[in-house]
Amino acid sequence: MNTDVVSNSRQAVVVGAGFGGLALAIRLQASGIRTTLLEKRDKPGGRAYVYEDKGFTFDAGPTVITDPSSLEELFTVAGRKLSDYVELLPVDPFYQLCWEDGTRFDYVNDQATLDAQIKSLDPADVEGYQRFLAYSRAVYEEGYVKLGSVPFLSFRDMVRAGPQLLKLQAWRSVYDQVSKFVRNDKLRQALSFHTLLVGGNPFATSSIYALIHALERQGGVWFPRGGTGALVQGLAKLFQDIGGTLELNTPVERILVDNCRVTGVITAQGKQINTDLVASNADVIHTYKKMLGHHVHGIVEANRLKKKRHSMSLFVVYFGLHQRPEEQKLQHHTICFGNRYQGLIEELFSGPGVPEDFSLYLHSPCVTDPSLAPEGCSAHYVLSPVPHLGNAPVDWSVEGPKYRDRILAYLEKHYIPNLNRDLVTSRIFTPEDFRTELNAYVGSAFSLEPILTQSAWFRPHNRDAAIPNLYLVGAGTHPGAGIPGVVGSAKATASVILGDLGAAI
Repeated sequence: MNTDVVSNSRQAVVVGAGFGGLALAIRLQASGIRTTLLEKRDKPGGRAYVYEDKGFTFDAGPTVITDPSSLEELFTVAGRKLSDYVELLPVDPFYQLCWEDGTRFDYVNDQATLDAQIKSLDPADVEGYQRFLAYSRAVYEEGYVKLGSVPFLSFRDMVRAGPQLLKLQAWRSVYDQVSKFVRNDKLRQALSFHTLLVGGNPFATSSIYALIHALERQGGVWFPRGGTGALVQGLAKLFQDIGGTLELNTPVERILVDNCRVTGVITAQGKQINTDLVASNADVIHTYKKMLGHHVHGIVEANRLKKKRHSMSLFVVYFGLHQRPEEQKLQHHTICFGNRYQGLIEELFSGPGVPEDFSLYLHSPCVTDPSLAPEGCSAHYVLSPVPHLGNAPVDWSVEGPKYRDRILAYLEKHYIPNLNRDLVTSRIFTPEDFRTELNAYVGSAFSLEPILTQSAWFRPHNRDAAIPNLYLVGAGTHPGAGIPGVVGSAKATASVILGDLGAAI
């Protein structure tokens, strides 16, 4: 058990059972704080929801598990073992990167294999990649190991980190930094696309995010047996096993504030829950605009955050096929690059409409775990980045089915022969669903865009500046999106909460 235990007379409410909310609730409950986790939907997981249809299991959201040690730590602080709750399976290659001219690049964790593939693209880039890897590892040490779970509550924290960030040229974009080391265009794409997985534009996101490459090389890429939903269920069970209370189908309507301190919450069912503190894993603007919209600070903060730059959205097609995984010659994770890279990405982050072309992420989990589909079948989802609703106010109820058909036709042409012939089931999730189902402002899939001026201290803080017992966790606060990011935010927020409660005892 965690040795930093506070009096169990303390009570906390965590709003939202996504990865960030689950991770924070586990840390608080393990520290002796009686914690209630409230979730709007009928299952925990947030963006990591699970759909089941005709024998297929579809993970709704995050499917790339990196840094398993951060997950193991959650179980350790609760006195348990991750392996007793969920089995993580290695994914190899991490990704297969594909281009329309037929080029395939297997991103693996074997240096000799990588070198051979890089050499086939451009022999001069073998040495350049080694220099990039060294840079990525340096950024990983500074930006993730040292700062990834450290709260930035004052500008002094930013000033202290400043010299090292300057040394690592954090003002440059990921793509610019990659381009310093390698010259082949496909390799530049291969080493910069990762920012899109956390809502960042490779041409605008700080080069600090180049750490993702080293993060994957360091800890590998994994997939839970049974899907990401099995990991969510493992975390939810852990929380309940150590005494936490999880309430589903319980949207929070209002955070109660008296004399600039939180006193409780009111649910959509009219139930009032009194508490010593609230931590919100909900969308940050929804937290302030909706749950604190009755308070002047909520109104001011929501209006301030609306003016920030927000990440792009996503259009996702979940589909099941009457095809065995081995028939398709697919890898677990496939990145399908289109003909354009920079021009397409700029349109994804600025609009004014949905581009005619696309680059895609294709998830084929039955390559690793066949149990997610009926015998002789395979489950998939394909994700297309699209502008958020503020940049492209598309009527997705009309355009969604058309866009789905275009994507499936593209996959059939380039990657999955006879896809439409063998299609058993499909469903879509659009930017409008991000807005309504997940309360995401303008349907942004990853909250605030992770540019330098919206990172660390410049991001919404893990503790609110005006209401001292209101806390934030998840993609909208430091350090940002992605499973390691939101799990890191839970560690940062928990440290602030425990420090505050310790100071108050």
